[in-house]
Amino acid sequence: MQGITQLDEIIQTMIKAVEKGSRQISNICSKSRSEFDDLLSVLIDYKAEILEAVTEADRIEKEEKLARINLTEISRNMQTYEKKDIQDAHKDVQSLQTRLGKIRQRETELQQKRAHLEVELRRLNETVERSDKMASQVNMCLSLLSGSLQGVTYKLEELQLRQQLSMRIIKAQEEERLRVAREIHDGPAQLMANVVLRAEICEKLMDIEPDKVRKELRDLKEMVKESLHEVRKIIFDLRPMVLDDLGVVPTLRRFIAELQKRSPISVELVVLSGEEYRLPGPLEVAVFRIVQEALNNIFKHAGAKRAVVRLELQPRRINVSISDDGCGFETQRIMGMGEMDRDNFGLLGMKERVELLSGQIKINSKPGKGTEIQVTIPVKE
Repeated sequence: MQGITQLDEIIQTMIKAVEKGSRQISNICSKSRSEFDDLLSVLIDYKAEILEAVTEADRIEKEEKLARINLTEISRNMQTYEKKDIQDAHKDVQSLQTRLGKIRQRETELQQKRAHLEVELRRLNETVERSDKMASQVNMCLSLLSGSLQGVTYKLEELQLRQQLSMRIIKAQEEERLRVAREIHDGPAQLMANVVLRAEICEKLMDIEPDKVRKELRDLKEMVKESLHEVRKIIFDLRPMVLDDLGVVPTLRRFIAELQKRSPISVELVVLSGEEYRLPGPLEVAVFRIVQEALNNIFKHAGAKRAVVRLELQPRRINVSISDDGCGFETQRIMGMGEMDRDNFGLLGMKERVELLSGQIKINSKPGKGTEIQVTIPVKE
């Protein structure tokens, strides 16, 4: 009995030591994650400032170019201008060049700070991942020491998968924000900067060449139309308003039509039902996002020539099938527990979305044989 008591005391001492180490690891993980979140917020702010600096630099650069053109015109016809006009034109060019230099320097400084923050975020991310892994291993040791061995392996894998998913979700959110910011900068922001510049040209032409103002205004109207089209496209990619107004079938038709404008792949939408009817809101969003993710994967990775989307609207369930004749892939490797890279994150997101709605998803694919994704989701009253 004395030996058993001593063994119990040793085990309790070991458990206390492991628990103490677990708390220390948790503190390190919590602190690193908090620092990561704070730095991520700062990084987002820096990226917004960089976007503003780039937009401002582009605007000033165009103003400086216009000022130089104006100075050249004055220099060619110096006899028709007063000395003060010539001096003012020189000062305008020098002032704009000085402002452009400062804003470019500011942009460079922000880019350097962003690069430094990204390095620090990678370091903190490694610390969080390593401490999470150590915490999982320590918890497994505690379970073993406490005699609770049953289900430890499964729980550890599930915990690690959830931790990886959480980090990937944060990364995906940041990448989506960066994509939207880049689309706005390259599209509407540039167009609106041009609109401002053309408006300023119109103001100057009103006094110099009034006849040209009409043409400039027509060009200005076309720029505004193009900018509006770009903004509507970005809004549709984020959350198509037609989904709430008309339902999932018209939204898919429009999405496929827009997608085919950018690719030679032929996509066919087949609705297998007697009549098209509205689904509950969350279900319509889920069906649209599943088809959207599947088609985006086909356009980016499959190398397919043809894709078919079949949508069957039954009273008690929705069947969705997306197939293509592309390159295919190894489903066991892609959907394995340990595989969490960028290319299969969308497939895992589709799987999570379907399971949240008590549905089932099946992915059939082989290298060189194309891919078919089959989804069944129940319709609850």
